[in-house]
Amino acid sequence: MRRFLIVMILAALVVFSFAKVNFGSTQMTPAAEREFMIRKLGEFSKASGVDVEFLNFEYTDLLSRLEAEQKVGKPVLNLVADLQSGLYTMGANGLLADLSGVLLSGKTFVQTFEKYTYVGKEKVFIPWLQATYAMAINKKAFEYLPKGLTMEDVTNATEKWTYDALLQWAKNMQEKTRQPQLGFPLGPKGLWHRFLHGYIYPSYTGAQAVKFDSVKAIEMWNYLKELFKYVHPACTTWDNMGQPLLRNEVLIAWDHTARIKQAIVEKPNDFVVVPVPRGPMGRGYIIVLAGIAIPKNVDMTEPLKVLDFLTSPETQIAILENVGFFPVVQEAAGLIPEGALKVLAQGVVNQSAAKDSVVCFIPGLGAKGGEFSETYRLAFTRIVFNDEDPVKVIGELGEKIRQLFIEVDAPLPEPDASLF
Repeated sequence: MRRFLIVMILAALVVFSFAKVNFGSTQMTPAAEREFMIRKLGEFSKASGVDVEFLNFEYTDLLSRLEAEQKVGKPVLNLVADLQSGLYTMGANGLLADLSGVLLSGKTFVQTFEKYTYVGKEKVFIPWLQATYAMAINKKAFEYLPKGLTMEDVTNATEKWTYDALLQWAKNMQEKTRQPQLGFPLGPKGLWHRFLHGYIYPSYTGAQAVKFDSVKAIEMWNYLKELFKYVHPACTTWDNMGQPLLRNEVLIAWDHTARIKQAIVEKPNDFVVVPVPRGPMGRGYIIVLAGIAIPKNVDMTEPLKVLDFLTSPETQIAILENVGFFPVVQEAAGLIPEGALKVLAQGVVNQSAAKDSVVCFIPGLGAKGGEFSETYRLAFTRIVFNDEDPVKVIGELGEKIRQLFIEVDAPLPEPDASLF
């Protein structure tokens, strides 16, 4: 009997030690983020006995890999992570398991995200990370507020915090300080295109793509031409607004929250993070939602353990502290420490709570995503920097934008999809 028990224990240990999850992800690819993930997953493996290999992919490579593995009926990747748009495409192509029946105890996921996790009646992923883009403001900037606008208007996203107010504020700062104090990341690796298609376009037109060449878009481009009289000229070299803020080169900057995080962490008492302004159609902003899915035809037992770990409140806070992505489970809110993270979180919460929100998702165009982004940048360069007629430019490029969705048979992003 004793020998039998020893054999059973040894057998259990063998199974325990050789449990393997091959986790393919398009997220956490920068070196520092990847290092953090490998370290956290290593801690999980030691505690659980589940060996996890973290594998980074470009979206098109991950999609091709999943398609090939499902075709031959021998899936090797048994856990995947990507942005909502990519996971939606994978789910629509029948590559992902239905997680409708999965219950992760002790977690209340943000309700806003839940409707975006389904393809038809199938829940194809579980929310994992959220991020957005917002404005970081050096508190000195509030000395130059335009008449009728208060700090409370800005931080609480009232109807007075508009793009017209930003223009007047930028003008005041330049006139008083004798240098431009507004900055955007227009560098080669900057995320300026996200501001164009996911922030100011929907704020003026109510859509990202389908109204690219509308009359309201002409108004928006003329506004940008005026605004850029007060934007720091070095912005074309800036990929990340954290350093210009720390160097006091600008007092107001827009960027991804992960890219302004350094400035807030180093000088939490100097900055506030605030919602973006509103335009004629509302306050357009992007929610970046990443999720975790399980491919079809795999044993879910071990992948679900990893998924449960990555969505735990404690891990969600560790991700916020080390990487800058925000939690998707409500239980994590009470664990956010005072200081820089609170400053960041408050700005994100105030933006998402704005009554005039026009929520946008990054389009899921796969290999055509770069062409989509570059078309907006091209329009900006031609209209604002080269002073070409906006009517002519957007007339030439509008149909190109719409054709990209047709070419890859991709659904329109929000808020465009809700217009039909």
